[in-house]
Amino acid sequence: MRGEEGMLSGKSVILGVTGGIAAYKAAELASALVKAGALVDVVMTRAAQEFVQPLTFTALTGRPVYTALFGHLPDGETIPHIELARKADLIVIAPATANVLARLAYGHADDLLSTLVLAATCPVLLCPAMNVQMYAHPAVQQNLKRLAELGYHILEPAEGRLACGAEGRGRLPSPEIILESIEGLLSSPADFKGLKVLVTAGGTREPIDPVRYISNRSSGKMGYALAAAALQRGAKVTLVSAPTSLSPPAGVELVSVETAQQMYEAVMERFPAQDIVIKAAAVADYRPKIVASHKIKKQEGTLLLELEKNPDILYELGQRKKSDQTLVGFAAETEELEKNAHYKLHAKNLDLLVANDVTRPGAGFGSDTNIVKLFYRDGRMQSLPLMDKKMLAHRIFDVIRELRSTGNSNS
Repeated sequence: MRGEEGMLSGKSVILGVTGGIAAYKAAELASALVKAGALVDVVMTRAAQEFVQPLTFTALTGRPVYTALFGHLPDGETIPHIELARKADLIVIAPATANVLARLAYGHADDLLSTLVLAATCPVLLCPAMNVQMYAHPAVQQNLKRLAELGYHILEPAEGRLACGAEGRGRLPSPEIILESIEGLLSSPADFKGLKVLVTAGGTREPIDPVRYISNRSSGKMGYALAAAALQRGAKVTLVSAPTSLSPPAGVELVSVETAQQMYEAVMERFPAQDIVIKAAAVADYRPKIVASHKIKKQEGTLLLELEKNPDILYELGQRKKSDQTLVGFAAETEELEKNAHYKLHAKNLDLLVANDVTRPGAGFGSDTNIVKLFYRDGRMQSLPLMDKKMLAHRIFDVIRELRSTGNSNS
């Protein structure tokens, strides 16, 4: 569904292009936006014009390119930053250099793009792209944190080889990824506005000694996609996350934990105030009974670890759930999926269970896609095809909305 022609039909998108080597990718993004049906107005900084000529964007969008703070609009208006801000449904800045991030973080307004952003009331999506050391610099990271707190949406850069020859995080994401984020911001309904949603994600780690632990293959991608979808749909989101390599969606309350016990305590403390809880984390069922205070040295013979049960977070939530709360669980299975899913759904008093066979291609841990079956309290089962986890997250929230509207989520 994402990126299809007409997806953004009639939407006014301002594309801000700043002075980085990745500016050439903005031309591909402009083309993709036009293909998706958007009305695209491009605003270029002076530095951006050193990398790409305005004529390129004029040819791609069929519209004039704006480069100056003081100028004339086609209809005779003389305040472009006000007129553009008034009609924009979304502003995306790609690439967003370290310089523009710093200026926006502190409200500077010294060119058309920065004044336009300050005058706008629509969502603003920032797509940072720069040298890996620049991106990792504490000042840049502090500016990104400040921008997130101010309500800007931030798409984390990709990893790979940069134009400077360095390897690491700093590449502008592909136009397809940026377009998907834009569509998510513009097409998601605000149907969860006023609701509080708690999502758990990642795989817990149970220490053996100071350097080793027991864990699992969970990447956290499904949980983070659910948190992002809830946020896009207007909810106030708490993300309780075990260690992952992912950056949390801008705007969520992140609670970082490591062990199952820590996750149990964090979730139980916050559960009474939540409307919806989605347990997408892969929580270890067992933990070492004794944790060595020093690194266990290799020795002759075998090493035996005695394990004890961790608290069953999902079961406890099911016991404490009130009639106006919705509880969703996940089940990663390798055999007898339907039998195990039905048992888990009822044994843990869930309103919905999302189950997948992790042995299937495209549905395993770490994948960007998933193939799931949805199990309902009334006995229904719905099979969903292979889809991106971000799309799946929205499908799950569509189901949650229906459950809450019909009262089927009540125990």
